[in-house]
Amino acid sequence: MNSVSPNAAQYVGGVMQSEVLESRRQQPLEQQGSFGVRRAQPPDPSKEASGEPEEMDKLKAKLMSAWNNVKYGWTVKTKTSFNKTSPVTVLGQSYLLNSEEQVEQFHLAFVSRIWLTYRREFPQLEGSTWTTDCGWGCMLRSGQMLLAQGLLVHLMPRDWTWPDAQQLTDVEFEAFRTRSVARAGGVPIPSFGSSRGPNTSEKTLPTDHTPRCSQKNKPESSRDRQADPIHHKLITWFGDQPPAPFGVHQLVGIGKSSGKKAGDWYGPSIVAHILRKAVAKTSVVGNLAVYVAQDCTVYKEDVVRLCEPSQSQTPPDPTCQAWKSVIILVPVRLGGEVLNPSYTECVKNILQLECCIGIIGGKPKHSLYFIGFQDEQLLYLDPHYCQPVVDVTQVNFSLESFHCTSPKKMPFNRMDPSCTIGFYAKNKKDFESLCSAVSLALSSSMEKYPIFTFVEGQGQDYGLEGHSSNHSGPAAHILPPGKLGRSNNRRNSDEFVFL
Repeated sequence: MNSVSPNAAQYVGGVMQSEVLESRRQQPLEQQGSFGVRRAQPPDPSKEASGEPEEMDKLKAKLMSAWNNVKYGWTVKTKTSFNKTSPVTVLGQSYLLNSEEQVEQFHLAFVSRIWLTYRREFPQLEGSTWTTDCGWGCMLRSGQMLLAQGLLVHLMPRDWTWPDAQQLTDVEFEAFRTRSVARAGGVPIPSFGSSRGPNTSEKTLPTDHTPRCSQKNKPESSRDRQADPIHHKLITWFGDQPPAPFGVHQLVGIGKSSGKKAGDWYGPSIVAHILRKAVAKTSVVGNLAVYVAQDCTVYKEDVVRLCEPSQSQTPPDPTCQAWKSVIILVPVRLGGEVLNPSYTECVKNILQLECCIGIIGGKPKHSLYFIGFQDEQLLYLDPHYCQPVVDVTQVNFSLESFHCTSPKKMPFNRMDPSCTIGFYAKNKKDFESLCSAVSLALSSSMEKYPIFTFVEGQGQDYGLEGHSSNHSGPAAHILPPGKLGRSNNRRNSDEFVFL
């Protein structure tokens, strides 16, 4: 079966296909056939002596890879509907889709995000036979997208948009104006590729309300075009080749120190620590640090010491480099077995902040990268689409497969409670503003305890090694009443420290 192009990438809702794959992966490889389960055969000493088991392992890995390539290489094309009477929020910016101008603004904001998905046929991961991350690498891909967004705001102008975004797609979505609770009338609006879409309307819809934080419609700027080399360079850092500092090869290698290997499931908390180590390990990104909160707490003095090297020296060195920009990652758990509805408004408030760079989480065993919301539905980028590897070492390689053109939504109540929230602060003043703004957003929760907190002082450095799959749950204070015992006993791979 042929794969559709990334321009028409749409995603299948409903059944958690990754859960099926997870159950298959948990079986010994000897019990997995290409189409089902078969009984394990006793080892043949003669074959072992001839090295055939290694060849069989490679063959089985290829069969699994082929199955995943088919499974994630095609999708059912659907259309996402948006309400044009309520704003759509994308990483701190809001858009009211009641006019072509606002649709275009939303289009640019969404398509300009970096989209990183499953890839196939990349160089073999060290210590394994894997040449694809299909079926197991979705959380790593979501983490890559979160980091990529942090790098975009670090390296690019805040309102940067990709100049080629308008030329990418003919995929449509539709907006409707709600008339009543029971019935809503559908009103198609221009597609992302409005100049190329089949149902483009020439009539501009009236603009009754324009969100205050929307940007003015602007033609392609020379500044955005001049940023193209940085855009290309940034994506090469996430390439699927071993030298890429934030590629799958590097991230899997870093994960080995916590007992993880290629083919394992990675939780949102451990991915946060892998990203922290990846940024600290490389020199390609200057003046940037990553801080990971501990026990749902951001210790301000730890952030200051990380970002202001002179403060960690005795005596302080005034000649040391000024404040580093910082990405703050906060692993949290928003409930017990399912999302606690009390935290929904809090998550919305966080996604409305300009300092927020998104949330990695998703559905159980099905990671997604959340970048916004409308009403009671989250807007996300989905890594569950298998594409051929792109050789990012080539000059002027195509960027098309690194940008998604099909916005998708899912209800808040389907969100897995385990997630990691990301923030970015460019300087010390921004960090102080971030602490105030996020604390205010967190206070909207109806729960007695906030999702996480900012406190003065330092916290113990647990590091990546302290977050293994043996830990059964996150900080107990954010679990709703009656959920603690049950959550503590459930099988969990979210790698939170339990207080």
